[in-house]
Amino acid sequence: MPNFVSPGVYVIEKDISDYPVTINSSVVGIVGFAGRGPVAGTNEQKATLITSPQQLIDTFGEPSEDIKGQALEGALEILETTDSMRFIRCASDAINASALTTIGGCPAFSISGTQYAPIAPNSGGGGANIGMSAIGSADDTTSSVRFTITAYDKARTKTVDAKVYTIPPSTLSLSSSNGATTILGLQKVLGGSLDADKIGAFADSNSLNASSFLVGLAAGDAATIEVKAEILDGNSTWHGFDMIAPLNMVGASGTAASSTTASGTSVDTTSVSYLAKSLWPGEGYNAGTKSDGSTSGVSFEVKAIGGHTTNNQVNDLGVAAEDFKAGTVSASFLEDVIGTTYAGRTSNYITANFASGSNAGGTLDDTLGVTAITSFEKPLTSLVGTALTIVGDQTGAAGPADPRFVKLVQGTYNLGGGTNGIPTTDAAVATAIIGAVQSDGGKTGIEAMDDPVLNISIGLAPGPGVGDLQNVQNALITKAEATTDFLALLSPPYAIGTPGDAINWSNGFATQRTAAINSSYGAIYWPWLKVFQVFDGKDRWLAPEIYGARQITFTDSVSDPWFAPAGFVRGRLTKPTDVEVILNQGDRDSMYSGGNCLNPIVNFPQNGIAIFGQRTSQRQPTALDRINVRRMMIYIKKQILASTQRLVFEPNDPITWERVVTLIQPMLADISMRRGITEFKVVCDETTNTPVRVDRNEMWCKVLIKPTKTAEMVVFELNLTNQSAQIA
Repeated sequence: MPNFVSPGVYVIEKDISDYPVTINSSVVGIVGFAGRGPVAGTNEQKATLITSPQQLIDTFGEPSEDIKGQALEGALEILETTDSMRFIRCASDAINASALTTIGGCPAFSISGTQYAPIAPNSGGGGANIGMSAIGSADDTTSSVRFTITAYDKARTKTVDAKVYTIPPSTLSLSSSNGATTILGLQKVLGGSLDADKIGAFADSNSLNASSFLVGLAAGDAATIEVKAEILDGNSTWHGFDMIAPLNMVGASGTAASSTTASGTSVDTTSVSYLAKSLWPGEGYNAGTKSDGSTSGVSFEVKAIGGHTTNNQVNDLGVAAEDFKAGTVSASFLEDVIGTTYAGRTSNYITANFASGSNAGGTLDDTLGVTAITSFEKPLTSLVGTALTIVGDQTGAAGPADPRFVKLVQGTYNLGGGTNGIPTTDAAVATAIIGAVQSDGGKTGIEAMDDPVLNISIGLAPGPGVGDLQNVQNALITKAEATTDFLALLSPPYAIGTPGDAINWSNGFATQRTAAINSSYGAIYWPWLKVFQVFDGKDRWLAPEIYGARQITFTDSVSDPWFAPAGFVRGRLTKPTDVEVILNQGDRDSMYSGGNCLNPIVNFPQNGIAIFGQRTSQRQPTALDRINVRRMMIYIKKQILASTQRLVFEPNDPITWERVVTLIQPMLADISMRRGITEFKVVCDETTNTPVRVDRNEMWCKVLIKPTKTAEMVVFELNLTNQSAQIA
């Protein structure tokens, strides 16, 4: 407390309004494989938060029979009853999908380095030509001249843009000599009129005597730009006229005429290309056409805009997903706009960078460095260690030459070559799912569940083909026990056999399992369930723990974690159409008693399919041999930890002890009113905090709880009496 030494009014604020926090008890952690999406443990990735079925498909792709396990199928089922899931994708040596984008030169005309760019009339004179009667007459010098500039796309099948630039007599300066009429200052009169964002631009035109260029939008072999020159005669009719070398064609060939065309050039892509790679590995990024005719995967589409710029579009599943305008001017280079690394990414689908080599034989070198591009004229000469090879003539000399006005060639480039990273052997699959802590601290597979920030309460790695099932399931239970944060859900493998075979499996007397499962942090469901899959229109057998998790989260949505997720109220299943094995009363008795701990899923006549058990896999008969009690204890533990963190380093005295009691007691009272606890007591005083414990800087609190038991066996005793008996 501060010491006040002078008169005055002082205000001191203390916050002692502690109250228990709210904990989400329905966060499901599911581990498995997918065709796309983040891989836990790479690029600082953890378990990915998924809040809807559509987000799951957008992020990790659709289920497929060639993807081992049933993580995606299970996630979709569970997301129908919860909006909180952490999906942990596993992958081993997966490959990112990629596409090489062709680099090409833009068609261009070079305007003379002098301010005089001559344009001469057709020979022979006559009424249609500029020198109609006497060269230099008033009619000639007062005529208008116009240029029609048309740019075509790479295949010359579409007009990208066409512009007409008319130069009136007031602007036009004509002179005549040697039988030809000359336009003075063509750079100047056209330079102020050109639509640089559409047709092209004069580059490096710092002065009238500088080299200037008229550049097309598109790049590549077939991209063209056409310039047509016309003059207005005395009859108000536009006539074409020949141009005597008015424009030096860069990257083109042709004759000087009233309609002059320049074609683009292509760069040898074995030398350098623009490499787009999927942000994450997987076949789900490979573009193609599915059996239903829809488009799959990701593509990179280049569209021409003009001048220095291109519009680069990322398509996902055949639909435009992102647009990036990039060019060769400061702060808009492709490497900056799209990003070359994961850390510098701006796209949710790709990274991209200049690369040398080709995809053939895996020889592509995607480590090519790029320095800042500062000029539109020769933008790629800054590529490190690579000399560009141009196919065509851009300098007037024969053979390859250093390119000018290089851009990405228009077109759609489909990503391909991605792999899911699913190992082929059972041992390798199990290793990927179990995961590990990496040298940089990243965690993969089940290890990624060990993170209190995720707040996972239910964990599973469902489905066939998950490798060595015993080791995967043991790792899942071990992690649940180590963290005490979640309940691990399991099942025997598909087609295990009879109920007796399933019991033997759980007790460690089977080929697939050699050790019994015994933990209050595990729960076993059986048999498997047949469900219609909308993605391929087929019936498929799904692992029963998927529906165990589904009904647990459903229970939380209609009641509380301490209610049993079983029976016809909270355990009824509506989507499955059949069960793998029909269970009778004797089967259920054997699975659920005598030290056995399998939760039966039963197809009841008239009542349908329902989960009819809620045992944990603990063999000892205590309160924790029931799922509802174990889940309540996980919930209480998380609430206590989250609510009392601020008491660390507070004085270890009766005032702090009382604060602990006032925090925990209302929380337990609330659970009691919501039918989870029948009786409780919180003790935090000198009896729990002995002098020895206080000297060790420890504060102890004892919480006694009587959990509410579930009525799993409802028994009605029917008594018959004689007629003389008295019934009160």
